[in-house]
Amino acid sequence: MNLAQILTESAERHPEQVAVKLDDFELGYGPLEQAAMLVAGLLRKRGIAPGDRVALMLPNVPHFVVAYYGILRAGAIAVPLNVLNKRREIEYYLRDSGAKLIFVWRDFAVEAEAAAQEVGCECISVAPGEFEQTLFQTEPVTEIVERDPSDTAVLLYTSGTTGTPKGAELTHSNLLRNCQASRELFDLGPGVVVLGSLPLFHSFGQTCAMNNCVLSAGMLTLLPRFEPVKALEIIERDKVAVFEGVPSMYGAILNVPDHERYDTSTLRCCASGGAPMPVELMRGFEEAFSCQILEGYGLSETSPVASFNHPDRERKPGSIGQPIAGVEMKVVDAADNEVAIGEIGEIVVRGHNVMKAYWQRPEATAEAMRGGWFHTGDLARVDTDGYFFIVDRKKDMIIRNGFNVYPREIEELLYEHPAVREAAVIGIPHDEFGEEIAAAVSLREGATATPEELRNFVKDQLAAFKYPRVVWIVDELPKGPTGKILKREIKVPVQS
Repeated sequence: MNLAQILTESAERHPEQVAVKLDDFELGYGPLEQAAMLVAGLLRKRGIAPGDRVALMLPNVPHFVVAYYGILRAGAIAVPLNVLNKRREIEYYLRDSGAKLIFVWRDFAVEAEAAAQEVGCECISVAPGEFEQTLFQTEPVTEIVERDPSDTAVLLYTSGTTGTPKGAELTHSNLLRNCQASRELFDLGPGVVVLGSLPLFHSFGQTCAMNNCVLSAGMLTLLPRFEPVKALEIIERDKVAVFEGVPSMYGAILNVPDHERYDTSTLRCCASGGAPMPVELMRGFEEAFSCQILEGYGLSETSPVASFNHPDRERKPGSIGQPIAGVEMKVVDAADNEVAIGEIGEIVVRGHNVMKAYWQRPEATAEAMRGGWFHTGDLARVDTDGYFFIVDRKKDMIIRNGFNVYPREIEELLYEHPAVREAAVIGIPHDEFGEEIAAAVSLREGATATPEELRNFVKDQLAAFKYPRVVWIVDELPKGPTGKILKREIKVPVQS
């Protein structure tokens, strides 16, 4: 098998159907398949063999889709990288993966070319028009290189919140089966329009938007850089049916002052993942846009979808739902014993979606996969119906004066304050209590609130050891490439 077959099959059935759209540019399934053949031919010409790693550092443009399926078609392993990476970071990824070649978008080529030269990796700059001319001079590879289902298709690097980033080896089987299972959740089919606003180099955008669209012969309408007004314009222009995003994207769209003037009536399915969705934000968005948000859960190491609120079952706001078909999840204690219903423990996952290994990290793989279950590092509880509720990241838990404090509980409450747009709760060092609770908050446009007011708002509704003693207002919270709030980059103001 080869994951690239999903493109071939859709191209055979629906050659004229638009596969990828970027504003006025449209690429049908037939031409997309032809372009992928040419990329495979280019790679073969450059000496790339099956199993070789090929990096791609491209934004959400049609060229990403073309290069991705061309790499897979050639039997190589795709290594998607964040376009905002700098030379030092790119050098690390190229060296660690052993990539022989990198496709890089022209606007980001300076950093990548310097890194590629340092590690002896060939660098191909991708510029609209010029890249196409290069491909047209290449002999296409019409056949798809056969791979074993357990062969690695994509090397996805984790964010590296602890230590250096690790490459999660996702197999052809991992990605195909995760696509097949998640496609049912979104009810995708030929011609269904999906907004491609999540970065395609990230697992959420790659599986749930791009691969799902191609598997279903849907249309992926791309947004290279997320801007809420532009997203609303595309939803109206292209009659988008499915929107997938992280919570901050939903918040940004909801906070567009005149969002009601855009016709979003075609939206029928919204999916949220990447970070816990605050219940108040979910309610506000659903009320404003008359659509239902289905929240799910997963990681790069789980291809990524592990659980979801299924459209044909009861939906529980605040829950990440139940495991998808073929996947098992449970909550365990520090000794890997399953905890009782309602108790907090770490989520562990087992199934077709779990990565093969961390690339060249046998010890890290053994630690994460002990007992045959992937240990996520996420704390949760499960109810009597088998619905999982994320409490927090294990590493984000605050221990104040011996008490365990879960930031998400405080953040959920802060989101209920009418002035709050976004909130992030972190632990800061404290001489007496070990850690103190702190909250960085951004406000809605035109709204006002003082740190003292927000502190008292929480203090009045939570136990004394839980409310944040330190609160400050910021214009924006730091975010990663998917729009997820990055707590590790929050700068704490100097305390007097």
